[in-house]
Amino acid sequence: MTIAATATPPDIPRVQADAALDLTAEMTLRSRNRHAVDDIRKGLALWRLALTLGWLDVRLRYRGSALGPFWLTISTGVMVGALGVLYSKLFKMDLESYLPFLALSQVLWGFLAALVSEACTTFTEAETVIRSVRMPLFVFSIRTLIRNLITLAHNIVVIVLVFAYFLIWPGADALLALPGLAVWVIDALALTLLLGAFCARFRDIQPIVNSIMQIAFFVSPVIWKPEQLGAGAAKLFLNPFYCLLEIVRAPLLGQPIALRVWAATIVYSLVLCVISWAFFVRARSRVSFWI
Repeated sequence: MTIAATATPPDIPRVQADAALDLTAEMTLRSRNRHAVDDIRKGLALWRLALTLGWLDVRLRYRGSALGPFWLTISTGVMVGALGVLYSKLFKMDLESYLPFLALSQVLWGFLAALVSEACTTFTEAETVIRSVRMPLFVFSIRTLIRNLITLAHNIVVIVLVFAYFLIWPGADALLALPGLAVWVIDALALTLLLGAFCARFRDIQPIVNSIMQIAFFVSPVIWKPEQLGAGAAKLFLNPFYCLLEIVRAPLLGQPIALRVWAATIVYSLVLCVISWAFFVRARSRVSFWI
């Protein structure tokens, strides 16, 4: 015997076709700034780690070399000596006044150029660490700065030797270079955050930056003195690279710094820091996906 049972299904409400579920979790500008400040604060707290990473970078770069970074010191010294003799003849300048200027300018410019170039790879070269370890991005900015400061410390030997040979001693005026170095440190950290994140998103930016630095080398008073421009030297403060060089170079050469140079430097630094912060606040959470 077969018994058939049928049941009337209950009424099922129909879902409206235009219903939508919004799951967006966009952070507000205030929360983005808070997370960015927290990143900077935690990164500063890990300065010992950044120092160790920067030192290891230098050691690994010259691994197997007998002289290590001093090979760069030797090459810088040879270049300064050769260019000093040549350009002192071409520019008809006294070697005693030109060679110290060239040695100081070349070493300082080498630091700036290397820092700008390596700022582009601040985050991309740390791809493995960023993706595997939860760590403040600011640590890698400090790491890049430390690595270049160590290289600068090795090249200072060239300046000391040239100054000693010509019996030049800046005296207490050299202390006036300390505020300039402080500005360099702030600008360097801001630049690594800006270019590091920007080049992680757009990989074509680094060759462009390197080309700009090559042009800036020739239009900035590195191998030539500002006074050689004559009346045009008054407009050099429009060149940000000249201002950065001058606030450190002039005190070490025993020369005064023009007020407009310091004013222009502060303006350039503020603009750089504002742009860097605005981009870092927006890009900080996306860097790990870009690299």
